[in-house]
Amino acid sequence: MTRQVVVGVDSSTQSCKAEVRDAESGELLASGSAPHTPAFPPCSEQDPRSWWEALVIAVRAALAAAGDVQVTALSVAAQCHGLVLLDAEGEPLRPAKLWNDTTGAEQLAKLVEAIGGPKWLRRIGSLPTAAFTIAKLAWVAEHEPATVDATRRILLPHDYLTFRLTGRAVTDRSDASGTGYFDATTSTWLPEFLDAAAGPRDWLPMLPTVLGGAEPAGALTESAAAALGLTRSVLVGAGAGDQHAAYLGLGLSDGDQYIGLGTSGVFATSTRTPVFDEAGIVNGVADTTGGYLPLVCTLNAARVGDTAARILGTDHAGLAALALAAEPTVGPTLVPFLDGERTPNRPYARGLLSDLTSATTREEMARAFLEGPLLSLLSGRDALRSFGIDCDGPLTVVGGGARSPATLQLLADLSGDTVTVPDADEATARGACVQAAAVAAGVDEAGMVELARRWTPPARTTVSPRETTRDITEVRARWAAATAVDALDRRDDA
Repeated sequence: MTRQVVVGVDSSTQSCKAEVRDAESGELLASGSAPHTPAFPPCSEQDPRSWWEALVIAVRAALAAAGDVQVTALSVAAQCHGLVLLDAEGEPLRPAKLWNDTTGAEQLAKLVEAIGGPKWLRRIGSLPTAAFTIAKLAWVAEHEPATVDATRRILLPHDYLTFRLTGRAVTDRSDASGTGYFDATTSTWLPEFLDAAAGPRDWLPMLPTVLGGAEPAGALTESAAAALGLTRSVLVGAGAGDQHAAYLGLGLSDGDQYIGLGTSGVFATSTRTPVFDEAGIVNGVADTTGGYLPLVCTLNAARVGDTAARILGTDHAGLAALALAAEPTVGPTLVPFLDGERTPNRPYARGLLSDLTSATTREEMARAFLEGPLLSLLSGRDALRSFGIDCDGPLTVVGGGARSPATLQLLADLSGDTVTVPDADEATARGACVQAAAVAAGVDEAGMVELARRWTPPARTTVSPRETTRDITEVRARWAAATAVDALDRRDDA
């Protein structure tokens, strides 16, 4: 018997993943994936056309493994902040600058001075950093003005893939709110900020239409349907930013604690009211449900563990074993700003290992490398709480970093909370499936939230804090003191 299914896509920095789920129950039937070309900061770029090629491979692989199914809807979530510039024919004019491309830091600093940080913050809910799309546009305008002259569409990564699927230039509130030129409280673009970044132009025709989280973008075009082996009757959702989709896909509610440990690190919760942080630590972005998802996003997360394993001459399993065997000493401490940092806004920063003594062990070194990114995110939680934001609910962790038992245990120890890893390997693709199912069912955002709660995955792993004599308060205090050291922020060799 043919099953009615939906497809959710996660187009991340490293790869494209696709899931096929039963449209009613949410049961996972199959998945597929395809790699993306590796990209590393400070100049981190990928060809958008390669995203499309990977999407086709991933979706076809998932559908081939799913059996006798009929796809009713599809939705794409993707890495945020990327800049995709298209010409009049809809073709990319240059490689897309990704979220972790920090080459626009100098241009961003000039924009903050010209626009005024407080004014900018009051309009968009965040104080932009070099990660934001507008910084990348400003860089292109300064270094490649002819490219901007030829531009007819300005899209984000998930917008581009939705464009390839439907032929429509659309986006959603969640991803638009991370551009630096969108007011999520009024759902309007701010062309005057684009004027400041790249000169006065008729910007609005170049920008995508902003859709609600449960609103369809349209149906597959004939060419997209043929590429995917589907019919043109398949609806396509509005799409979303990756972390926003993951929050939806896990069925999380206001006040729940969400930590994503992938290439980037994210701490977030959802609220019904906007947040404005003049210090620029909290990004007051929108969510997929008509509310807000105030979050702190760091540049250095899971890759710090990769670096640690290489330096210590071991693999990830060995690194975890070392870290868990460390004695309950306070130090050493790692400030993990290895590739510059987004939060705090220090694009030229370097990592800093402190509190070393002649007695320092490999075990302590391993623990310091795994704790550094976690302490960054818990500092972000402190920032959210300083605004009166309720983030005392269950602590859920997703992403590649959640595969490390040492990371989970150290997070529980440092946070004082029980840590839960849901039975959801691809939370972002799962969220895209929820959105697609909502579109297929014709429900509004409230209906989409209810659907997400019905599909909430069970816990796969729970980890409680250990009883220890280690002084966690002192650990956090020393880390905070070390992060204040900026002597290694070297612009000249960035």
